Amino acid sequence: MSGKLYGVGLGPGDPSLMTVRAVEAIAEADVIAYHSARHGRSIARSIAAKHIRADHIEERLVYPVTTETTDHPGGYKGAMEEFYAEASARLAAHLDAGRTVAVLAEGDPLFYGSYMHMHKRLVDRYDTEVVPGVTSVSAAAARLGTPLAEGEEVLTILPGTLPEEELTARLAATDVAVVMKLGRTFTKVRGALESSGRLGEARYVERATMAGERLAELADVDPESVPYFSVAVLPSQVDAERPDVRERGEVVVVGTGPAGPLWLTPETRGALAAADDLVGYTTYLDRVPRRPGQVRHGSDNRVESERAEFALDLARRGRRVAVVSGGDPGVFAMATAVLEVASQKEYADVPVRVLPGVTAASAAAARAGAPLGHDYATISLSDRLKPWEVVEERLRAAASADLVLALYNPGSRSRTWQVGKARELLLEHRAPDTPVVVARDVGGSGERVRIVRLTDLDPAEVDMRTILLVGSSQTRAVRRGDGEEFVWTPRRYPEA
Repeated sequence: MSGKLYGVGLGPGDPSLMTVRAVEAIAEADVIAYHSARHGRSIARSIAAKHIRADHIEERLVYPVTTETTDHPGGYKGAMEEFYAEASARLAAHLDAGRTVAVLAEGDPLFYGSYMHMHKRLVDRYDTEVVPGVTSVSAAAARLGTPLAEGEEVLTILPGTLPEEELTARLAATDVAVVMKLGRTFTKVRGALESSGRLGEARYVERATMAGERLAELADVDPESVPYFSVAVLPSQVDAERPDVRERGEVVVVGTGPAGPLWLTPETRGALAAADDLVGYTTYLDRVPRRPGQVRHGSDNRVESERAEFALDLARRGRRVAVVSGGDPGVFAMATAVLEVASQKEYADVPVRVLPGVTAASAAAARAGAPLGHDYATISLSDRLKPWEVVEERLRAAASADLVLALYNPGSRSRTWQVGKARELLLEHRAPDTPVVVARDVGGSGERVRIVRLTDLDPAEVDMRTILLVGSSQTRAVRRGDGEEFVWTPRRYPEA
C-alpha cells in the first residue's frame, strides 16, 4: 500500500508554536522533506529539529534558483516548474514504497508556501493530510500586541511582489492590510503606503517569534536592513486615535458611482475610510459603509451650497471631510457646488480635491451595449437651475449635429412634461425608430434597462432615477441569437 503524505505547518518560527498535530505527524513519518536554498540551510528544519529522529529519512528539496538569474530555457518559471516536478517525483517514490512522508512548511502549508506545489501534484494520487499552522500574519499581530481586524473591517493580504500601482490601489481601498514578502520589495511597498496615505499607520515586523525579531514604525526602517522574512502591517483602526483637530483639514469630493460599493474606485474607498466627517445627500451617504469614529452629516438634496459651506467650515477647523456625491461628482453633482463656495476668500486656504466616479451615463451605456461609442453630448433636462429655453436650444444644437444624447434629470414628481417636450423636439431631427436606452436605478435593486424607439418613449416611465441615452442616426439596436438586444454606435462616421 502507498504511504501517506503530510503537509505540516510549523508556525512562524518559534518551535513552541508548533501544534500538537504537527508534532504527531512528524513522529508518524518515515521521511522528512523540507525546502532550502542552495546553501542547504532550512528554516523549516530548524523549527522542527528536536522532533526529527536519527532514523528519519531526510529529503532536502534544494531550489535551483532563488533571487539569482538562471540560464534555464524556460527562465525562472521554467526552472521552478521543472524543480517542483522533480521534487514531487522524489516524494512519490517514497510514497509508492509505502513510506509516510511529512513535508515541513513554515507558517501554514497552503498559505504562500512551497508545500502547495507538492500538494497539487500528489493529492489526487495519495492519502493526504494538511496540518495547518500559525501564519506569519497572526504572529505579527500578536507580537505587535494590537488587534488586526475587528468588527466589519476587511483584512487584505498582499504579496509585496505586486506592481507598486496595484499595491497602492489595494492599500487605499482596504481597512486593514498585511504586505508579505518584503526584502527587496520594501522600497516599493513603502512608496505604495505613502501614495495611498497609509504610511503613518504602517508597522514593521521582522522574523516574528524568531531570534532576531524586530518591531518598528515602518516609516523609520532602513530599506537596506529588510530581510525576506518580514511583513508590513496596517492594524485595526477601531478605537485608533483620530484627533478631532489638526493644523490643516481638507475637503475631498468623491463620487460613489450610480449605486453601491461595487461602483467605488479604490481611491474613493481610501478617501472615505480616511475621512473624519462624511457630508452629503442622505441617500448617497447610505451607500457608504459605517466606520467607528466617523461623523455623518446627511441633508436634503436641494441644499447643495449650504452643504458645501458646511463641509469647508469643518475642514477649516482641521477636519478631514469627504463630500459624498452620486455618480461622478463633476457631472451635474457636488464638485461644482463645493468649488464655487471654495472660491470665496474665506476658504482660499482650505485644500479641496475632486475624485472621479463612474457616471450614470457610462453605467447605463455599459448595461445596454455601447451607445456612446462615438461623439455624444450630455444635457440635463432640469429647468430648476436654467431656463427651459436654454435646454431647448441645446437639444436642438446637439440633435442637429447628430450627436448621441445622454439626458440627465429627465423628470421628477414636480417636472412631468420635459421628457415629452424633448421627444417632440428630437423627432424633428431623428427617425422615429431611433434607439433610446431607458435606464433606471442602474446597479441598484430596482434596476431596469429597456430599449425603445424614440417615437415610443413614454414620459410616464421616467423619473429622477432614470437616465435616457438617445441614439444618433448611426446608432443600431441589434437582437442577437440569444435574444438579448444591444445598442451600439459605430466608431466610424460615414463620409459626407
